[in-house]
Parts: sequence; structure tokens; C-alpha cells
Amino acid sequence: MSNLNVIWSLPRYKKRLISLLIDFFFICISFLGAYWVRIGKVEALPSVEGQYVLVTTVILTLFIFTKLGLYRAVLRYLGLHVLALVGLGTALSAVAMAGLAFLFDADIPRSVPIIYGSFLAISVGGSRLIVRSLVAQSSNKTGNPVLIYGAGSAGRQLALALRQSRTHKVVGFVDEDATLQNTMMMGLYVYTAACAEKVIIKHGVKQILLAIPSASRRRRKEVLDTISLLPVEILTVPDMSDIVAGNASIDELKDVSIDDLLGRDPVAPQQALMEANIKDKVVMVTGAGGSIGSELCRQIVRNKPKALVLFELSEFGLYQIDRELSLLVEAEGLDIQIIPLLGSVQRINRLSKVMGSFKVQTIYHAAAYKHVPLVEYNVVEGVRNNVFGTNYTARAAIEAKVESFVLISTDKAVRPTNVMGTTKRMAELGLQALADQQNKIRAKDASAGTRFCMVRFGNVLGSSGSVVPVFKRQIENREPITVTHEEITRFFMTIPEAAQLVIQAGAMGKGGDVFVLDMGESVKIVDLAKNLIHLSGLEVKDGSNPYGDIEIKYTGLRPGEKLYEELLIGDNVDSTAHERIMTAHEDFLPLDEYNVLLDKLDTACHDFDHEAIRQLLLDAPTGFVPVNGIGDLVWKAEEQDASV
Repeated sequence: MSNLNVIWSLPRYKKRLISLLIDFFFICISFLGAYWVRIGKVEALPSVEGQYVLVTTVILTLFIFTKLGLYRAVLRYLGLHVLALVGLGTALSAVAMAGLAFLFDADIPRSVPIIYGSFLAISVGGSRLIVRSLVAQSSNKTGNPVLIYGAGSAGRQLALALRQSRTHKVVGFVDEDATLQNTMMMGLYVYTAACAEKVIIKHGVKQILLAIPSASRRRRKEVLDTISLLPVEILTVPDMSDIVAGNASIDELKDVSIDDLLGRDPVAPQQALMEANIKDKVVMVTGAGGSIGSELCRQIVRNKPKALVLFELSEFGLYQIDRELSLLVEAEGLDIQIIPLLGSVQRINRLSKVMGSFKVQTIYHAAAYKHVPLVEYNVVEGVRNNVFGTNYTARAAIEAKVESFVLISTDKAVRPTNVMGTTKRMAELGLQALADQQNKIRAKDASAGTRFCMVRFGNVLGSSGSVVPVFKRQIENREPITVTHEEITRFFMTIPEAAQLVIQAGAMGKGGDVFVLDMGESVKIVDLAKNLIHLSGLEVKDGSNPYGDIEIKYTGLRPGEKLYEELLIGDNVDSTAHERIMTAHEDFLPLDEYNVLLDKLDTACHDFDHEAIRQLLLDAPTGFVPVNGIGDLVWKAEEQDASV
């Protein structure tokens, strides 16, 4: 096969000349063959007139083929269109032969042109198909052997695209459709998943390409559960929506999305709820540069607010989201004012001035310290930012007559075992107390007062603290994957879905509502790590497989970390108008008692009295049950100096 590469590499004009000479040979052979089939014996042409017919037919046929563009067609991309041209050309050639026989009064039987046309179509068309097949085989000879899961339209398109690739060689399809078993498509066998391992070993397959872009995530998870244990890397084609929109092509292979491992199908957002607190309004997002905050901003822009105020402490984070949204607004021709503001939620005068100056109507409060160990190490700042920052933002919203205030909370606020979760529950208590006060005002005047609500959910994939990017980096570097505990589980949700549900929940708030998002089934972190290893075509290294590729190491629970997360404190939960959003009924402190607690906490934070802070958090109705002692690093350093 390698000898043919000399021919494939010839200049195009030489290859056209070779094609023309071969067609000349086929025309002569087809003419003589048709004559021989009709007469029944081999003999020279009966007359000079017959020779005139042959010569003229050759010239006319080559002229017809040239005009039809057969010598401009690139054989490796030969399609049905070119074969149709071959059929048309041979039909015209046969008609020309019949006319020439009549013109020259040659002794040629009337059936010869018909037989000649059939022979010519088979030889000219068949030769081109053979060359196309040889080119495809030679170009795929050096590629990495791969299997394509899915013999549907996407799988066939992918196989066709990869035939022109020098990096991949498709050896077959894998599909569970019973009607396709033991069949061939595009010259490739269709195997079942049960037979795939034998094929992988036989052909040295390194990758399986998942070509089911229109399948639901639940279906994709079922497929991944079936093939993830095979000793190959698994890649996938882009989503069908991206392919149709022209944002991706079928052969742009990528890693399997972590969303597919969760098997959680997103629910289409209810547009009326998405727009209720946003469209034609001035919206403000605190923590706009964070994982959740930035996605909230993207979703908000799509729902066409009058203006969007980005409030962020990090200059770099603010720069990034401001630039991204400004480019988006410009590209789509939207009439939205993007207002980037630096500021801390711990400064109530800055918050009040901003909300009043821009006449903010809706606030999404995403600014918080959320990393459990870091808040354990920085208790005072965690309390200041999460508890007081939320309280200051809420009070500023009341002063500025903001219509709606939505707090982004966390499942770690439920029966917290760490300072971060406790501060978020304290923030919820503060909003519940203020909501009770505002509800009384709104009962007298429906247009007055601020509607407060909070939305509680678990981990989001791809956030700054997510384990998934860490696991992927460790796998790429062939390092051991670090998991804190063998039994640890977490709820997961994608950032876009979480942001959409937050916006919709906020639109349903009546005042003081605690909304809980349906996070689906909790995921065992060690299973997630194993799946990521298998999807990379590697094996887990453990006692039963000492020659595996990547080991999983258990490092022990981090300060304040829980084995299991919960979303509800009690069982008082009701459904809402949205199937993925529930509302919880939970106890809270009256505003006077909450303010007294805040004053004591403020004094303790000012004095860096960590024992007092710990005791106040324990005494508050947060359900705080710490699993570690005080972890603040400054406090520990002082204690160590005092003991020396």
C-alpha cells in the first residue's frame, strides 16, 4: 500500500492525465467487449466504418467526461454526485455510438451500444470507487485505531470526517441497537459493547469516540457506565445544538463532560420567572466576579435588564466579567448598561450609595467566602464577610427601597460542622428576621418594603473550589488523586443550571422564603474520581491492581468538613411552581434578638476573641456542631507564643 503513495503524491495535472488514459483504455475495451458479447467470438472490427465509429466515440466520450468535470473531481472525496455524472456521461457516450453507427453506416448490431454503455459505466465508475477506497485505506494506515460508539447519523458523519484524518483510523462502530448487530456500515462492522473489548485488544484501539450528541444526559450516563471500564480513553463529539448552530464541527473531539457522569438532565427554564425580576430593571450582583456571580450576570444579561451593576472586591475578577459582558452586549446589539464597581460588602455606606445612585431594583447577593478550610483558618474575616456583609447589604437594600433581594446560600448551612456553614446560616437568620419586618410593612402597602428570600444548594461543577478540576490536573500529571475520605459524598449541579434556578426561585419569593434546589442524588467522590480515571483510558492502582496507573490516596477530612451534606433542616418542605425548586419552613430569630446577637459578635470580632466568637456561634440557633477546635491561624500563633 505504501507504494501507492508515490501515485497519490503526483501533481494534480499528472493524475488527471493518468485518469484520461485509463478512461481511453476502458472505452476501447468496453466497445470491443460489447461487440464480442453480441457476436459471440473474438475478431477484429468488421469494417473500416466500425473503426471510424470507435475512434470518434473515444474522442467524444473523453470530451463529454471533461465537460462534466470528471477530471476535476478529487477521488478521495468522491460522492454520489460524481457517480451520477459517470452514469450521465456513459449514457451520452452510448447514444453517440448509436448515432455514429448510423452516420457511418457501420455494420454494428443495435444492441452493442446498450451493452457498451453498461460496460463503460461499470469500469469507469468502479475504478473510481476502488481508487477512493485505496486512498482512504492508505491515509488511515498510520492513524490511531478508534471505535465510534453510535452508528447513527452523527457516528456516520464522524467516521466520514475521520477518513480524511491522519490521526485517527476508524476500525468499527459500537451500538446496542439490535437491528444493527452483525451488519456493516460504510465498510465498517457494527459491534455490541460486549464484543468491544475483543476488538480493542485485536486492533490496539486507544480511544472510543462517543457520537450520540442528541442523547439525554441520563442516556449518556447509561452508555458511559457500560463502556467506562474498557481499557480505552473516551472522548465525545460536541452537543448537537452546538453543531447545528455552527459553533462546533462533528470531528471536534473533547473530553466527556462531567455533567454526563451525573446523568442529570437540565429542565428548561420558565421564561416568565426568568424575566420577572430582571427585564427592564436595574439589577445588582454582589460577588459578580465569582463562579456563581459571573454566571448569574450572564443569565441576567440574556434577560435584558435596563442596567447591570457588577459589585466585586477583586479588581481582576471585576475586569474579567466586565470585559466579557461588555463584548457580549456589543456583539448582540443589546441596550444594557454594564456598571463595574469595586467595593466590599463590609462597607454599608458604599453599598447604600451605590444602590441609591443607580436606583437598584433587584439584588443577587453572591459575595461570600465559601471555602470551608480557608474560613476555618480565617474565622474573623469569614464572620465579617458572610454574616455582617450580608446584613449590611440587606440593610442598604431596605434603605435604597430595593424591590427584591436574593441570597445565594449553601447546603453547608444545614446542621453546620464548620464556621463557613454556620456563618451562612447566620446570614439566613438575618434575612429571615429582616423579611419578617418588611412583610409587615408590605402588608400595609404592597408596593413598599423589600422582598427577601434565600436559595440553598450544594456544590457546583467548575467552581473555584470544585474537586473536578483538581482531579483532572492530577490525572494529566499522572499524580495520585487525593480524596479526603472513602465514604464522602456531595450534591452536584452545573453552574448554568444553578444560576437559572436561583433567578427563578427569586421570582417566586414572597418574603423570608428559604428555597431549596433539587440537586438529585448525592455523588460518592471516590466513584467520581474512579470514573475520571477510566474515562482517561487509565486504570486505578490499588491492592487488587498493583500495576494500575493512578492511585487514590485518602488524606482525611479537612477542618470542618462533613461526610454528608444535607439541604433541609427539618421535614417542613413544600413544592413550588417549578419541579426543581422546593420551599422550606424553618425557625428564625426575631429582629431584636438577632441585632443583640450581632452586637455581641461584632465586639468579639473587633477584639479577636475567638473563644467568644465560637461560643456565640454555638449559642445561636444555627445547629452548629463543630468537629474541630478553633482553627484560626492568627489565634493559633498567639496561643503558641503564649505557651512558650
